[in-house]
Amino acid sequence: MSAGAIPARSGSRGVAAHLGELIAYRHLVANLVLRDLKVRYKGSVLGVIWSLASPLLMMVVFWLVFGYFMPSAVPRFHVFVLVAILPWNWFSIAVSGGLRSIVNNAALINKVYFPRAALPISMVVSEMVNFLLAMPVLFVILYLSGLPPTVHALWLPVIIVVQLLFTLGVVLVLATANVFYRDTGMIMDVLLLAWFFLTPIIYDIAAYRNTVLPILGISAERFMYIVNPMASLVSSYRVVLYGSAEGPPGDPALNFLFRTAATAVVVLAVGLAVFFRASGRFGEEV
Repeated sequence: MSAGAIPARSGSRGVAAHLGELIAYRHLVANLVLRDLKVRYKGSVLGVIWSLASPLLMMVVFWLVFGYFMPSAVPRFHVFVLVAILPWNWFSIAVSGGLRSIVNNAALINKVYFPRAALPISMVVSEMVNFLLAMPVLFVILYLSGLPPTVHALWLPVIIVVQLLFTLGVVLVLATANVFYRDTGMIMDVLLLAWFFLTPIIYDIAAYRNTVLPILGISAERFMYIVNPMASLVSSYRVVLYGSAEGPPGDPALNFLFRTAATAVVVLAVGLAVFFRASGRFGEEV
C-alpha cells in the first residue's frame, strides 16, 4: 500500500476512532517525548540538569537587570517575571516546535504508518516535562525570596492541565496549516513575539484595571483576559505563587480560569478535528 493510500484511509475516519488509535499508540508518544528530551540535551555536559539550572540563571539575570540596572517598583520583580515566563516558555517553544513537527518528520511519515498526531502531541508534552522539571527550582527561589508556597499552590495542577489542552489545540491547528502553507512558521515567529508583549509577563495587568476601552466599555484588563487565554493562565500562575497588587498568594480568578478552561477545550476540539480531517493528505504534501 502506498504512503498516500494509508493517510487517506486514516483521514476519513471519525475523531473518536483517531483518539482510540492515539490511546493504542500511547507508548509511541512516550518514546517520542523521550527522544525529544534526549535530542535537546545531546552533547550537553549537564544534560537534563539544564532544566533545573535554566530558571536559576534566568532569575539571576532578572535580579541584576531589574534589581540594580533598571529598578522596578514591583516587589521582588525577578520572581514576578520568573513565575510568568516559565509557563510562557513552555507555550512558545511548544508552538514553535510543534507546528513544524509534521514537516520535519516527512521521511518518517512517508515510510511508516502511525498516528500523525503523535508528533505534535509529543512536542507539547516534552516541553511540559521541561516545565515540570523547572518547578522545584522555582519553589526554592520563591522560598528564598520570602514567598514560600501556600495552600493556593494546589491550583497548579488545574492551571497546568488547562494550559496543556490549550497548547495542544493551538499546535494541532498550526501543524496542519504548516503542511499546506510553509509560511506559517515564519508568521508565527512574529506573532509569538507580539503575543509575548500582549501577555502580562513583564508588567502587571492590574495597572490597566481602571483603563476603560471607549468602544467596548470594559477595562483593558478584562478585555485582555477575554481575548488572550495566555493572559488568564499567566495571571493564574502568578496569583497562586507570587500574589498580586492586592496582597499575598490567593485563589485565581475563577470566572476567567473556568472561561479559559472552556476556551481550551473548544480550541483542542477544533485542533483535533482540523488535524484529523487533513491528516490523510500529509503524505502527499510533505
